[in-house]
Amino acid sequence: MSKILIFAGTTEGRKLSEHLCERGIEHTVCVATEYGEIVLHENPFAHVHMGRMDSEGMRSFFAEQKCKLIVDATHPYAAIVTENIKQAVYAFNEAHAVTDNQADSSISENIEYVRFKRDTDISADYDNIRYFEDNEACAKALNNTDGNILLTTGSKELSVYCKTSDVRERLYVRVLPGLESISLCMHNDITGKHILALQGPFSTQLNEALIDQYDIRCLVTKKSGAAGGFIEKIAAAKNKNIPVYIVGQSVQDDGMSFEAVCEYIDRKYNKLHIMLAGIGMGNDACMTKAVSDAIESADIILGASRMIEKYSAKIDKKPYYLAEQIIHYLYEICADTAKISNVLILFSGDTGFYSGSKKLYLAIKNEISEGKLNADVSILPGISSVSYMAAAVGETYNDAYICSIHGVKLSNITSRISHHAKTFMLMSGVKDVNMLGHLLSSDERYGLQKCSVTVGYQLSYPDENISQLSPQECTKLKREGLYICMIKNPNPVAKNVTPQLSDAAFIREKVPMTKEEIRHVSICKLHLKSDSVLYDVGSGTGSVSIECARLSPDIFVFAIEQKEEAANLTKENAVRLGLSDQIVVINKKAPEGFEELPTPTHVFIGGSSGALSDILSAIQKKLIVKENTKGKTDKASKGVRVVINAVSLETIAQITKLIQTYPVKHVQLTQIQASRAHKLGSYNLMQAQNPVLIASFNLLPGDKMEADE
Repeated sequence: MSKILIFAGTTEGRKLSEHLCERGIEHTVCVATEYGEIVLHENPFAHVHMGRMDSEGMRSFFAEQKCKLIVDATHPYAAIVTENIKQAVYAFNEAHAVTDNQADSSISENIEYVRFKRDTDISADYDNIRYFEDNEACAKALNNTDGNILLTTGSKELSVYCKTSDVRERLYVRVLPGLESISLCMHNDITGKHILALQGPFSTQLNEALIDQYDIRCLVTKKSGAAGGFIEKIAAAKNKNIPVYIVGQSVQDDGMSFEAVCEYIDRKYNKLHIMLAGIGMGNDACMTKAVSDAIESADIILGASRMIEKYSAKIDKKPYYLAEQIIHYLYEICADTAKISNVLILFSGDTGFYSGSKKLYLAIKNEISEGKLNADVSILPGISSVSYMAAAVGETYNDAYICSIHGVKLSNITSRISHHAKTFMLMSGVKDVNMLGHLLSSDERYGLQKCSVTVGYQLSYPDENISQLSPQECTKLKREGLYICMIKNPNPVAKNVTPQLSDAAFIREKVPMTKEEIRHVSICKLHLKSDSVLYDVGSGTGSVSIECARLSPDIFVFAIEQKEEAANLTKENAVRLGLSDQIVVINKKAPEGFEELPTPTHVFIGGSSGALSDILSAIQKKLIVKENTKGKTDKASKGVRVVINAVSLETIAQITKLIQTYPVKHVQLTQIQASRAHKLGSYNLMQAQNPVLIASFNLLPGDKMEADE
């Protein structure tokens, strides 16, 4: 069933149908002839009704189609058709009028009527024009002319011009190439080459060609406006210096332009209004009025089952909460917006606080911007569990670290808590609280055993409970439900902002290690970010890996080491310093195994075992892949920062050659020789270490060199 019905008969009617098809708006197009059906493009959103209807037939058809909007795009001169449409609309609305008693509880079934306003007020810049009130007057005047006549008024009034053989024999009739039009011509003894069955639009040049081809001496037309080709007809006649007979004026009432009709339909019909709303913790008393009102007006409510079960929608509820599910469903209902206008998608808590709303919002916006979904989308915030918890215990949260336990590495949790006096942490359930308790009570690095944990259980629900527990007590909780924790750390540790570990901090044995002074300079040259992905090639003791991982809990390191003894030392040092969850040790010779790793943003090469060129080549190949499996652009797709330490002259020579071969920029070669004081008797003597070349540059995708900047 279509709620939009177009009575076509003009170019604008066909174009409106195409416009609605592009937007996935279902509609029915009424055409009088089979030709009208032919010129309409096949489309699943456009249904065609062929055949003439009187007023009563139209009224029945309106009811059958459940129409809400009638667009009259018939020809400006089709006064009878327009009048029939108006009468049918009036009769339908009278029969379905909403009474005073129904006004507060029912929706009016009235049909809207819109008439296209074709611009027929076009000045004819030509002196050789005669105007006639009607076809009869024009036909009579043609009896007094000589030469062939090009009649462009259509086939319906053809009999008027064929009453006399003198005029009929001189007529060349331009009509639509439909069976009905051609049959009318033949019925009036217009045959053969005198029938010009053509579909417009017609250019000035084509009109001129027809005038020349058939030796036309007079052109007859209606003042049909720009869309009807009136301007081109007058221009052709003027260029060929033949008279123009214009029949009547448009009987069209005021209406809307094509652009205005399209805009009106786009705004009001078949446009989903999608709203993402945060319902707070679950208690309706804590829900904002804006969200409550949105639930009241929603046609359909989507969300997780536990969130939507107690709310009622006008039409339906669906337990959809994944973006893929929801987008697919939006496509389904978009074609049935006769019933559906307001779609509400519910999220727990606040939509801007660790919520899935962001991903969904961006996905919907993308569908809209690409023209795939005719909708608008907005967000209503809710009250977060953090703001509720803070208020309940008389705390502020602007000075707290806030995070979710979801997707956070265990070692990173304690690391983050250690640097903050106050931490709010979102939990999935009681097992997360138990795990937090174990981590805090067993921590030896930061002294987190002394932390207090305020545990919020089922906030805003009738069984709400807020209690202050020790880490050990957190391990014993058993009740399932919704939890949030506030951790108070009496002794927060200031976060390191630079590498600072001494060589003595690492277990070394006989494994080579990048010395402290060189290590710190090299790390500075890496230009690490807080969320970098680092390859430490030839990790040795793991000193560089560990120093880098300590700078941010979101830095992830792949330590690649071919010697088993050294790989084991890297693991041991990472565990001892509490960074094993940030550092993955790979016991292989680089670049073996690179293809299985995520694309790096930074690479440190402390030892290459002669495979430096192969390593750089393997890294560069990973840069060619611009998108990862989740469709997101890899961090290093625009290049990767590389730092290489070299001691031997052979390696230095190799580096010099490679930076001339590979596409690199921001090249810097720095040689450092550090000396340390050693006690010799009563004297302190400086003892020099081996000089080290530190090469740093950005390795780029592609095979062309870029000018250094």
